[in-house]
Amino acid sequence: MRRLWAAAVLVSLGLPAAAQEAYPDRPVTMIVPFAAGGTSDVIARLIAEQLGTVIGQRIVNENVAGAGGATGLTRAAKAKPDGYTIAIGNVGTNAAAYTIYPDLQYTPASFTPVGLIAKTVPAIAIKKDLAVADTQALIAYAKANPGKLTLGHAGVGSSNYIICKQFLSAAKIDVTLMGYRGAGPALNDLMAGHIDGVCDTATSLSSAIQAGTVRGLVVATDKRLSTLPNVPTATEAGLPAFQGEGWNAIFVPKDTPAPVLSKLTAALRRASENPEYRKRIGDLSAVVATPDEQETAFVTGLVTQEVEKYRKLLAEPGK
Repeated sequence: MRRLWAAAVLVSLGLPAAAQEAYPDRPVTMIVPFAAGGTSDVIARLIAEQLGTVIGQRIVNENVAGAGGATGLTRAAKAKPDGYTIAIGNVGTNAAAYTIYPDLQYTPASFTPVGLIAKTVPAIAIKKDLAVADTQALIAYAKANPGKLTLGHAGVGSSNYIICKQFLSAAKIDVTLMGYRGAGPALNDLMAGHIDGVCDTATSLSSAIQAGTVRGLVVATDKRLSTLPNVPTATEAGLPAFQGEGWNAIFVPKDTPAPVLSKLTAALRRASENPEYRKRIGDLSAVVATPDEQETAFVTGLVTQEVEKYRKLLAEPGK
């Protein structure tokens, strides 16, 4: 009778018992809601490789760009809740977007978090020949020339857009924000000199800064990053209000069966223990989430807090 009852529960959760026990028996698609090359894409590729090894199936990353990540997350929300479609989300797509796009086709309740993957550091980079020496010089120039400076981001509603908003709020300046389909295209335009700067994370900017193709202006932290030792912190740059922490997490559609969710959360923890993976994340100026953060409950609470935080930020006059 107990076996029959357990099987009935599994079926009621959306999958036959045998199917849930065998999960996954085919490749899993991870929706990445941005074009290739940005922070979410880079982190998605790294964790997909490790997750695939742990679960014994390929994790196929699919870039679905548009509307600051909302296009991809909408698709993920409407996917069959069977564990074969997962998504990587961030503070933009899964927190700020609810204020920016009131007509979104998904809500926080549309997803169940699997767990946090990594935490990132916001940063501002500028073109290498921009005629400003540091953050204060850029602020002075922007105040003398309202709207003339251009900063690129990964689309309205993206985490990069939020970084721009945080920077502008702290600096109290007026610049022209340029939206792209992802951080990669924005960075490419910066390296080509088509825009003056980008708002992004150190994760996706480190290589370009280290190579000298762009200049690191400031990082939103109190301690310099070992990967970018020459880039001043917000406090050193005279902009202590520019503080923040980005994050990336894995989400599945609501009603994904509990046994499948448990397998994915356990796989995320195991994947994160790989020393080479941890080193690669560290080399990208990011931090692997702790075991406590790799929990559904933790990310659910984080999303609730972040939604309110950015609702207030984006409600400020002029934002």
